[in-house]
Order: sequence, then structure tokens, then C-alpha cells
Amino acid sequence: MNRTAGLGKAPVARPLAPRVPSIRMQASKFDTVEMAPPDPILGVSEAFRACQDPRKLNLGVGAYRTEELQPFVLPVVKKAEQKIVNSAGNKEYLPIDGLPEFKKATVDLLLGADHPAIKEGRVQALQALSGTGALRVGAGFLSRYMKGKSVYISNPTWGNHRNIFADEGVEWKYYRYFDAETVGLDFQGMMADLEAAPEGSIVLLHGCAHNPTGIDPTPEQWTQIAQLCQRKGHLPFFDVAYQGFASGSLDQDAAAPRLFVDMGLEILVSQSYSKNLGLYGERVGATVVISSSADASKRVLSQMKKIARAIWSNPPMHGAKIAAEVVNDSTLFEEWKAEMQGMAGRITRVRGELRKSLESKWPEKDWSFVTSQIGMFSFTGLSPAQCDVMTNKHFVFMTKDGRISLAGLNSAKVEYLANAIVDSFKSA
Repeated sequence: MNRTAGLGKAPVARPLAPRVPSIRMQASKFDTVEMAPPDPILGVSEAFRACQDPRKLNLGVGAYRTEELQPFVLPVVKKAEQKIVNSAGNKEYLPIDGLPEFKKATVDLLLGADHPAIKEGRVQALQALSGTGALRVGAGFLSRYMKGKSVYISNPTWGNHRNIFADEGVEWKYYRYFDAETVGLDFQGMMADLEAAPEGSIVLLHGCAHNPTGIDPTPEQWTQIAQLCQRKGHLPFFDVAYQGFASGSLDQDAAAPRLFVDMGLEILVSQSYSKNLGLYGERVGATVVISSSADASKRVLSQMKKIARAIWSNPPMHGAKIAAEVVNDSTLFEEWKAEMQGMAGRITRVRGELRKSLESKWPEKDWSFVTSQIGMFSFTGLSPAQCDVMTNKHFVFMTKDGRISLAGLNSAKVEYLANAIVDSFKSA
């Protein structure tokens, strides 16, 4: 008799899952790595995004905003991009030193297309990853070919300057620049420090719209600085991040480096298209050398190419094509100049409105520095403790050095900002 009859099929044995051996993790090789502090500038935007208060205002990062406080893509950039799309180009690697049309546009903007130094072949350019990459290549060149020389940077300066030179092993030292009493330029202190610097030092200069102070030397003072550099054999290294964006005039904003070249000085230059073309995320810039001979400039370029090859190898194409289209097309170039004047004009307008509001709330204090400064930023003179009041009480996000980006301010927020500034000055 079948004992299993009526009981259905016997269950099928399932294979056992393979046993996963227990792994005992060893201590990480990275256990000694410390957490890096947040970037003092980009960290401001992170804190702003985390804030839930509707009154919040981001005056930390230097990026232009519309009157509605929205990011702005220049119409001329959109036109240039459409031309690029219609041209059916390829995506091949660029040369190590970059797009030739871009390089031509860059040196033409810096010195003027008919400048003798360009015609004589004494100007060479290397396309770089915006101003930061341009400075890094320049710093790398200096660390190799001007060993033992210190770079003198303004006090204060853009926070990344110190990082860039330090990472390349170039010692940096301050020269005096900001006068806290006058909220202006300490020209005597600056000249004294550059005079005391050893002969042949490197001097980092902001071509226009000094960051973070917005305080520039006068034309007469620039001449004196150039004469000092010439007498001492210093090498000027210009950081030109705001050409055309500061005053609205490409020529006016390039006056300082042009003066130095016209006086016969050799210079290095870092150029950026982040601000004046709004190409922040495209990372478009250049390192430029202007020397006393065409042969010397070519040799410097060859070494800068070697440095770039080990960092990014070949630069990106899209942003460089945009810049080249805009600068080299006469119609687009004129449209761009008008759009730059519009951006610079909006910032100038809110500067005036802010000063007027501050004067109405605290007439005993001198607020003239708000309109005497130029460019994207205003250096308020607020202490770190007062900046904390601005952020923690009034939700105005800014860097601890007292810098505010007026590109992130509109007319509707002027009154709120003025109240916050006055209260912070008085309460901390």
C-alpha cells in the first residue's frame, strides 16, 4: 500500500544560501584624516539654503542676481550658444593651451587689439579653469622658476589667494591695503610694505574692483605703484576678475595692467569670464604672460602648458567658444558691452539706495564708503561679532570679514539690510 497516497507531492528541499564569512574590518587607513572646515565663502551659501526664515538674504557669494534676486544668463550668451549649436562643431580635445580664438579674444580684451606687445609677439595666453585655475598655473610657474621669492598679497584679499600660493609652496606675505579708520585705501602703508619687500618679489594686484574691499587705487596711485615695482624689480601679477563688470567699461577696468605694460614692466595676469559674461559654471579663464621679448614669452608658455598638462590636461571647450563668439563678433560684442553696463548700473543704483537708507537711520556716521567703493562688493567694516548678529539675528548671510555682495541685493531689500547693518553696528 502506498502510504503517501492522498498526501500530495513531497516538499522540494531548497538549497541553503551560501554562508557569508564574517569580515572583521580593520582600522581605516584614513582614520588620521581630519575633517576640513567649510569653505568660508561657499559655506555661506550652504547655510543660506538651510535657513527657513523668509527674510533671509544671501550676500556671501559673488554672483550677479537680477532685481528679482534670480540667476541671470546674459542674452548675448544665449545667442552665442545658438551659433555654436548651429555650427555643427565637434567635441575633440582642445590644444593644451586652449582654443586659439579664445586666446586671441582674451589678450585683445586685456590690452586692446592693436597693442604693440601683441603685434610683437610678447603676449602669450594659456586657457585655464577660470581665475582660480589661471592663478594656480601662475603660482606653479613661480614655484618652479622664481624659487625663494615671496608673493605679496593685499590685506585683506580674496580668501582663495592664500590657498593657491600655499598649495604650490610659494610663501605669501601681506602688504597693507585697508584702512579701517577711513574705510579706504591705506596707500602709504601699501607703498611702504612694497618698498620694504626684497627686490624681485612678486606683487599680487587686483586689476579693478578689489575683492573684498571694492577700493581701488586712483590712476595717480597706480602710476606710483608701477614706478615702485619698476625700481625694485618686482614682478606684478594681476588678478583681473571683473573687467567690464566693475565700471561697465572694458577699457577703464583694464587701465592698470595696460599702464604697467606701457611703462615697460613684465607682468603675469589671471583673467576670468565668470563675472563679466556670467559664465560661473563654465570655468573660463586664462593665464597671460607679457614679457620683454617674444622668445621669453614662448618659453614661459611652454612651461605653463607643462603644468596644465599635469592638472587638467586639456581645457574645456564650451565656455571658451562662448567667450570667443561674443568678443570676436562685432555685433555680439556691442550687445555684451551694453549688458555689462546694465549689470554694473544696477549695482551702482542699489549702492546709492543703501547709502541713502543708512544715512537716514544713522546720520552721525559716515557712510560715504558705500558709494566710493566699486564693483560687486562692499566692505562694511563690520567685525566678526557684528557679522554674527547680521546672520543669527537678521538672517543676512555674509562672510566674516564684513564683505557683502551687492549683486545679491535689490531695491525691495535695501531697507531691511540697512536696518540690519545699523543694529549690528550698535549691538555688538
